[in-house]
Amino acid sequence: MTAPAIKILVVDDEAPIRRLLRVGLTTEGYVVREAADAAAAVASLAEEKPDVIILDLGLPDVQGHDLLTGWRASGLELPVIILSSRTDETGIVQALEAGADDYVTKPFGVAELAARIRVALRHRLQQQGERPIFQAGDLSVDLVKRIVKMGGRDVALSPKEYDILRLMVQHAGKVLTHQHILRQVWGGSADVQYLRVYVRQLRQKIELSPDQPQYILTETGVGYRLRAAD
Repeated sequence: MTAPAIKILVVDDEAPIRRLLRVGLTTEGYVVREAADAAAAVASLAEEKPDVIILDLGLPDVQGHDLLTGWRASGLELPVIILSSRTDETGIVQALEAGADDYVTKPFGVAELAARIRVALRHRLQQQGERPIFQAGDLSVDLVKRIVKMGGRDVALSPKEYDILRLMVQHAGKVLTHQHILRQVWGGSADVQYLRVYVRQLRQKIELSPDQPQYILTETGVGYRLRAAD
């Protein structure tokens, strides 16, 4: 007996984009349903809940941000990945703050999107039963014992550095906005530049080349993303 195929709802008013996603994601083994606007998306959700939603922000009847906010307010917990134009950093930040799990900018590759879908699904499973030890490459973080290692070597972190890294580990593979990190670590009272200083210090301790990081990745104008677990 094989596991049921993962169902994806694509919400986008551009028919060529929907066609591209339908063909590409079907090839990847997903079952794809389509909605050209918010009304169709709501109707589709009522009929059958998907495993993942891919949501364009520029819908003709309701703004994608408002649709997402309403979904999260109603208790919808499944992963939502945003499709956005490359220059729409403000819109991306707003969507992430509203509860989006990730974003992909247009134009995009289907392979990249499929990888983001896998990470989003894995992240949701981890939230339901968080693993005590995180491992990505040479980086190891024991969330129970609060021990951080690089290549088997203990790494000494300050309390705030550890708090930032722990937050990133808990959401590994997912982009976290600057404001989200500031709220969670400082209660929202610190400046973004303050966060950048701590991230730079963290990179100096866990990256082989802090100027070319492989673990703590910068999402320009948006925030940071910790490399997903192995």
